[in-house]
Amino acid sequence: MKDFIIPDRDFGTPAAKSKKLVTLTIDGYDVTVPEGTSIMRAAAELGISVPKLCATDSMDAFGSCRLCLVEIEGRNGTPASCTTPVMPGIKVHTQSPNVQQIRRGVMELYASDHPVPGLTDAANGDSQLQTMAARVGLREIRYQPVADHVRQYGAEGIANPDWRPVDDSNPYFTFDSSKCIVCSLCVRACEDVQGTFALTIEGRGFDSRVSAGVAEDNFLSSDCVSCGACVQVCPTGSLQEKSIAEMGLPDRSVITTCAYCGVGCSFKAEMRGDELVRMVPYKHGKANRGHSCVKGRFAYGYATHQDRILNPMIRDAITDPWKEVSWAEAMEFAATRMKGLQAKYGRNSVGVITSSRCTNEETYLVQKLTRAVFMNNNTDTCARVCHSPTGYGLGQTFGTSAGTQDFDSVEESDVIMVIGANPSAAHPVFASRMKKRLRKGAKLIVVDPRRTETVEGPHYKADHHLALTPGTNVAVVSALAHVIVTEKLYDEEFIRTRCDWDEFQDYMEFIADPKHSPEALELVTGVPAAEVRGAARLYATGGNAAIYYGLGVTEHSQGSTTVIGIANLAMLTGNIGRQGVGVNPLRGQNNVQGSCDMGSFPHELPGYRHVKHPEVRAIYEKAWGVTIDPEPGLRIPNMLDAAVEGTFKGLYCQGEDILQSDPDTHHVAAGLAAMECVIVHDLFLNETANYAHVFFPGSTFLEKDGTFTNAERRINMVRKVMAPKQGYADWEVTQMFANAMGANWGYTHPSQIMDEIAMTTPSFAGVTYEKIETLGSVQWPCNDKAPEGTPLMHIDGFVRGKGKFIRTEYVATDEKAGARFPLLLTTGRILSQYNVGAQTRRTANVVWHDQDLLEINPHDAENRGIREGDWVRLASRAGETTLRATITDRVAAGVVYTTFHHPDTQANVITTDFSDWATNCPEYKVTAVQVSPSNGPSEWQEEYAAQATLSRRILAAE
Repeated sequence: MKDFIIPDRDFGTPAAKSKKLVTLTIDGYDVTVPEGTSIMRAAAELGISVPKLCATDSMDAFGSCRLCLVEIEGRNGTPASCTTPVMPGIKVHTQSPNVQQIRRGVMELYASDHPVPGLTDAANGDSQLQTMAARVGLREIRYQPVADHVRQYGAEGIANPDWRPVDDSNPYFTFDSSKCIVCSLCVRACEDVQGTFALTIEGRGFDSRVSAGVAEDNFLSSDCVSCGACVQVCPTGSLQEKSIAEMGLPDRSVITTCAYCGVGCSFKAEMRGDELVRMVPYKHGKANRGHSCVKGRFAYGYATHQDRILNPMIRDAITDPWKEVSWAEAMEFAATRMKGLQAKYGRNSVGVITSSRCTNEETYLVQKLTRAVFMNNNTDTCARVCHSPTGYGLGQTFGTSAGTQDFDSVEESDVIMVIGANPSAAHPVFASRMKKRLRKGAKLIVVDPRRTETVEGPHYKADHHLALTPGTNVAVVSALAHVIVTEKLYDEEFIRTRCDWDEFQDYMEFIADPKHSPEALELVTGVPAAEVRGAARLYATGGNAAIYYGLGVTEHSQGSTTVIGIANLAMLTGNIGRQGVGVNPLRGQNNVQGSCDMGSFPHELPGYRHVKHPEVRAIYEKAWGVTIDPEPGLRIPNMLDAAVEGTFKGLYCQGEDILQSDPDTHHVAAGLAAMECVIVHDLFLNETANYAHVFFPGSTFLEKDGTFTNAERRINMVRKVMAPKQGYADWEVTQMFANAMGANWGYTHPSQIMDEIAMTTPSFAGVTYEKIETLGSVQWPCNDKAPEGTPLMHIDGFVRGKGKFIRTEYVATDEKAGARFPLLLTTGRILSQYNVGAQTRRTANVVWHDQDLLEINPHDAENRGIREGDWVRLASRAGETTLRATITDRVAAGVVYTTFHHPDTQANVITTDFSDWATNCPEYKVTAVQVSPSNGPSEWQEEYAAQATLSRRILAAE
């Protein structure tokens, strides 16, 4: 799907949504388009390109450049084609002599106050202004500007007061105001597409300029979030990627999928030979619709970072330095060790951890490795520590373990409830679409202990912010349901038709109990009863109501219960099965949905089918020619426990850093240290590799073919844009290891793996690479019933048949604040960093976030003598670390917050081993802690840093 197959054309204005058609004539050709279409777009539909500088089909028309003027027979003047709608029967001329003369005059005025691109100008060949000047035939400039904004010095060497230096403060792009024509495209993109409102136009007339914030600001210090929307639309090169200046213009592009969060944005990887010049969001991407965030747009430099390991390595003991070896030697070493462990300790003594950063095909092979080669079900994935409660809760209530909507659905929501998620930081492209809907009048309910960026932004504010005490999600959700039931706000017709009525009657009796009322739970949750009642009434009666939730829901001891409670809310109010509603988990990693779909859990084969069912095992036993163990395997926490006990000895860990990402770091380290063969398959020597005996170098998303599945169940293509720098795609490495273990796999392309997935997994039965190429993407289920996929789930009925109401009894977590540890710690993410930071820490994104900080309320800080930027000791029952404090009222008194992106902080040394009752998902969001002043890094941090340095020694090549 390269550009010459699907042209990335810009039609100038958005498509009209009217079903009424209008026929008109443009330059002698008849064209029929929907009512409300602009003349510019109608011409583009005919293949007639009207010159333009301020118009793009991602935003409504603005009409400032006056270059797109046309003539309409029977009308006076020359209207702008971008702002003039079509009318039946009109005759339009886009190239009359009069129009051409006016356009040249307009362009001449622009050029009079604009530098002429020279051979050494980075904008040369990348400037729409330059292209349009050629299009209109500009050959001379007769005007002189009132002020000279182009030259730094005048004729006599005197400094020019009207000149401004290039703003290169942003690490990824520059702003040269002398090239700006004040078309306002960048300002409008920042407002309409991104929703940050960081840019404005200052001054008047010839002194008008784009400004990032107030006069003292530059692009780095302003509110700009570096999404790149302004750079993408700039027609003059005034805003331009630094990579263009450094590398030159690209000569080809490949469409692929971002490897960061679960939104799954599509990008054009623009290449020059085998070098990546820039990533540009692909306008036909159905998840992102041509938008991006700072990570996907710019933070790809980790792929060529000097820390990347490109050769396999082995060592006998974790205290030894690494030794670089050939792939063949590494495979023989790893296979011999793993075979020996199984021979000595039994076949259940080894297992795998699959990656949510790798493709579906690669994840499928890793779980196949343990089931068909190791002959056990010891497989788990990072979803264990994030969204495993989603799988359980939605599976129990709806019958399937995934979100119900596509991202387009939010455009039809009237009420949006965000629970335990901060899309502005963790899923920014979806957040931009959500905020656009909020600015148009949709109502917002936020359930979160912090006043996150999502609670309030430019031109919108949450109608209700339920700032609950960490750990009381179930109580709040039950209180919302109590109001809906007792005030009879529920949708009885929907419940009788779509749900089990007897189960609803039981649930209604349970939830109507006064102990679940907002008043009764106010002391528990810390949320005023009136606020809860207002939110419940708004959700139940406000029209199309959608729920979006994140790890603030799942990473609790009652994570599964909260997911069930959320599903109950949606069924109570009939907010399932149409656009604008639904229950939507915001997945953290790019393929965490796919890793779950592919059978990465120890109790489920691909497609969420339990291993205990003989008819399911028979499918894979026939396909793989093996006997599959009917007993579920070990989860990650079980693997670590068994390792400490001495019964689990070998681990193949692909693309996950459990030492940094999993809770109770001391316990994880003890488990890894007790294993006799740890194989780490990754891009870098991560923290887990400190305890590894074998290192398989991995490939980035730029170096492989395959698919990712995003949070909306959308299967997107990942396309290889360059050769793997270490020689092999990750699926090839896993295949080599499986064959070294005695398998006889013979895949030659990932499409063959997808064919096997489709053959054995009902929800993927209709998925092929050819279909994805044709449709652009496919949302599962994709089978005979839904040959082109399923954007919306549960339209006519639930997957399980009738929707199931389940009681949600609130049980307080065992992790409680007290005299010794009086504060509650909760954790999360920040916009510029991603997960454990292995990728983003190796990019210029560190300019925004170079260390984890502890957010603390001014009251708590004052009581402890803590000032802004002070080192503080953060201690819990599990361990302690130190980091710097930032004082803010975004967290309530009694609550502190930090991120986990930097290994030198190791925030998870603080978190405990408490976990969700159903899935073992760790309780990251509630840890009782104490905060006190400190002089710097703790003794443990210094010891850890020393041990990591020792572990990462690599012997010089012979």
